[in-house]
Amino acid sequence: MTFETIELEIAERVATVTINRPEQSNSFNGTMVREFRDLWSALARDSAVNCCVLRAAPGRAFSTGMDVKQGWKPEDTATNDNVWNDMHPGQWLGPKSMQCWKPVVCAVHGMAAGGAFYWINEADIVICSEDATFFDPHVTYGMTSALEPIGMMSRMPLGDVLRMVLLGNHERVSAYAALRMALVSEVVPPGDLWARAGELARIIAGQPPAATEGSVKAIWQALDMPRSVALANGMKYCQLGNPVGTAQVDRGAIMADKARRFALRD
Repeated sequence: MTFETIELEIAERVATVTINRPEQSNSFNGTMVREFRDLWSALARDSAVNCCVLRAAPGRAFSTGMDVKQGWKPEDTATNDNVWNDMHPGQWLGPKSMQCWKPVVCAVHGMAAGGAFYWINEADIVICSEDATFFDPHVTYGMTSALEPIGMMSRMPLGDVLRMVLLGNHERVSAYAALRMALVSEVVPPGDLWARAGELARIIAGQPPAATEGSVKAIWQALDMPRSVALANGMKYCQLGNPVGTAQVDRGAIMADKARRFALRD
């Protein structure tokens, strides 16, 4: 696949996706939204890909959200000219909204503002560099902030979501504040960001995809279900993904490996 606004590289069962509009602070326009729609749909069906890294071209921002200079036109996401068929950009930008259950490691540097949360909110692991800052400028510009913070609520405490929304452009969340509020799970030096994201993705990609994708799908779908319904739904995935005798790995060999290594997360 070739794209105008994003770059794609597949190696070692990892799809590395780079948002590539650095001159526009990696903001998204209609072209990028449509390209992500096609990308996630293709990756969902690609058996050569077990995990994805989502990152952005070097510069001052991971993404500042929508390209405000170009503006947003209903036809960018609408399927026809009926306003009731209009969609918000996140329905195509985010992997989970596109039914792509490949695990996603998101690597954030610089500014992550507003619509950048369409990607962050739907990533499975989010790490950032020490120079990362997070904020939502909508209300400062007289715009209601609803879609992005609703997505944030599954990652961050409600009070932190509301503070980010209501202070708008007047306060930014630092990398280590983001770590404290569980928006990210790890902070690394800027020069190590891409390498660390790739390292995590390769570990995940080396595990059985039936297990990783089934786990991702069950957990994310649970967010939209009452607890008892989510448990019943999760049981179905266990029955489908954990059949006795047909695992994608030699479970006995793994259990017998007494010298296996693991990382200790501090």
